[in-house]
Amino acid sequence: MTGGAGWDALTTVHLLQLPVPLSARAREHFEGLMREFFLIAAGAGEDDQVPARLMQVVDSIMAQFGGINTAADQRLDDAMDARAEVIADHVLQVPPEAGPAAKAMGDVLDEADAYCRDGEHLLTLATPPDCLAYRRWYLGEVVGQLNGEPPVPWPDSAEARGL
Repeated sequence: MTGGAGWDALTTVHLLQLPVPLSARAREHFEGLMREFFLIAAGAGEDDQVPARLMQVVDSIMAQFGGINTAADQRLDDAMDARAEVIADHVLQVPPEAGPAAKAMGDVLDEADAYCRDGEHLLTLATPPDCLAYRRWYLGEVVGQLNGEPPVPWPDSAEARGL
């Protein structure tokens, strides 16, 4: 895979024993949250800074990294369509800049969850515990492996064990 402008090298990140049904649920929740926050951010007032910041972070990440993992995205889509339970080794190709971006995304999504719990006029609930654990594992694997840590399979992760 090729990276965006200025990326001399991409690093391989291995998401081992990726739970496909959980990934599908996490994706569905994230997409619902993004739709609702997009609507809020479009008419944001002073009290709606979390949706606006979330949209800015997501837009920035998509502009910076969107399209570099189309093969991985297609592999996951195919596994979801086939109702597979697990992808043994879901491989991503990411630039070094993806580590700080993944950390920022996790932080703002945690903030968005607090906004969902505290909000009065939201349809989207805070991320369910299993999807939250998955998100933290997924983003943590990107950050950790870019920092030289070995991959941790989903079932062996602290996040999965904590469910």
